[in-house]
Amino acid sequence: EVQLVESGGGLVQAGGSLRLSCAASGFTFDDYIIVWFRQAPGKERDKVSSICSSDLSTYYADSVKGRFTISSDNAKNTVYLQMNSLKPEDAAVYYCAAANYDCSGYVYSYGIRDMDFWGKGTLVTVSS
Repeated sequence: EVQLVESGGGLVQAGGSLRLSCAASGFTFDDYIIVWFRQAPGKERDKVSSICSSDLSTYYADSVKGRFTISSDNAKNTVYLQMNSLKPEDAAVYYCAAANYDCSGYVYSYGIRDMDFWGKGTLVTVSS
């Protein structure tokens, strides 16, 4: 059974840091793209960052560029999202998702409709 399980969310003050983890089971990361999305109350689910497992190329939304870092430990089938300098507007439920694509060179291309598997999300709250 394929599963993606997010962890690491919580309450943090503005300016603080959190590291989210996305642990996958039931498949290996070879030839997958892993994407972090987030959804704040009343808003659409937006793409935050993605990583292509084959070449470790990355994509960041403009709103998080320079503050967030995505990384992958393929041996552990886990992707991380290091979030620094958090702002109140970063508060949301963060979801990781995966899709089986040859994403090399196209890590920026994949969106919500392209994902094959989803986690249940982890809540990030940022106090001002």
